[in-house]
Amino acid sequence: KVTIKLLLYFLDRIYPVGVYCGMSELTCCCNSEADSQNEAKKTVRDESQKRNMIIRLNKIEGQVRGIKNMVERDEYCPDILIQVSAVRSALESFSAELLKNHIKGCVVRDLKAGKEEVVDELLKTLQKLK
Repeated sequence: KVTIKLLLYFLDRIYPVGVYCGMSELTCCCNSEADSQNEAKKTVRDESQKRNMIIRLNKIEGQVRGIKNMVERDEYCPDILIQVSAVRSALESFSAELLKNHIKGCVVRDLKAGKEEVVDELLKTLQKLK
């Protein structure tokens, strides 16, 4: 409890109320009200954020198609491996940005609302990202 109170203290200094995911508190990030087993949590993003994410994913998708074409053309293995590395890096960058937005928005908001279970959810998510 002391650790969470300390975390909230610092989060209040870093992210004042209403400054989450670059949008207002009302339109922020994850819908953590989906508590029932049948209802999935959702994330509401502003159009600009969503557009930027889709653009990045489209570029990654194009890179993967390019790798497939390289394999079909029997291109040199090291050349393909370099492209695979570029895709991996792009996905890691995308994941890092998504995680950052989640922490700045959803996690901060839920902690301020007293929903401490969000810390366990975040830790489980981080464990899966290893």
